Amino acid sequence: MSSTVLRQASCAARAFSRSCAFSTSAVARKDVVQDLYLKELRAYKTPPLPKDAHVGVVKAWSAPPVPQPPTLPVDLSAELSAYDAAEPVAAGEVKVTVLEPEETVTGAETFLSFLEADEPKKEAHH
Repeated sequence: MSSTVLRQASCAARAFSRSCAFSTSAVARKDVVQDLYLKELRAYKTPPLPKDAHVGVVKAWSAPPVPQPPTLPVDLSAELSAYDAAEPVAAGEVKVTVLEPEETVTGAETFLSFLEADEPKKEAHH
């Protein structure tokens, strides 16, 4: 008898372990913190704002002034003739020096000879 009882107990244990390990009906766990958060979130009511809440925060709007059209001078022809007669004056006069052609040629020749010259040899550092 003891062997039959032992066999029945082992079969029952195997059946129990299989049913627990591969159970298809999972127990739904409630997230208490999430439920509490959602409950408080749904229960929150914003306080009503007073009707004068915008006073001091929003500036009063006013339309910009209408631009005035430019006015033409009374005697336009006299002003145009005065403009034509005036000599142009630079804000800061610049002196222009004209180089003689020989100086320019000599300068270019000197520059070209400098470019064609060999570079000075440097001492080798070991």
